[in-house]
Amino acid sequence: MVLTQKEATLIQDLKGQEQLCIDKYTRHAACAHDPQLKQLFNRIAEVERGHLNTLTQMENGTAPATGGGGQSALPTFTAYHNQAETPEKKQDCYLCTDLLATEKHASGLYDTCVFEFGQTELRKTLNHIQTEEQEHGEMIYRYMKANSMYS
Repeated sequence: MVLTQKEATLIQDLKGQEQLCIDKYTRHAACAHDPQLKQLFNRIAEVERGHLNTLTQMENGTAPATGGGGQSALPTFTAYHNQAETPEKKQDCYLCTDLLATEKHASGLYDTCVFEFGQTELRKTLNHIQTEEQEHGEMIYRYMKANSMYS
């Protein structure tokens, strides 16, 4: 499989976005107060590492298999933070809001790239990753909703 110059450049952009996601999820997990949130951020960081690996394979001329759908089951959350606006809740809310914005950006970047690749298998792989990015956003939303952080 040979990439066009444009495709190669787009993969570099996507790899940079994935590395940013890995870094943010890892750092935000260390700052989160709620153990559920730490676990969620670490879980998503691992998926982002898989995305980076997939992109590296594509860059090296391999069309990786995408497997089945995205996450098999989205997690459920119990409220850790109450209705009161504590400093801990504000911190966790900030972390979630930041990562939700990051996922929106990543999903949009993948959406554009899907249309820029000529090979069907690569388009399917990018679409699969985009779906997982959207699922990450949904998990963060569900956490925020359970903890009265999303109106």
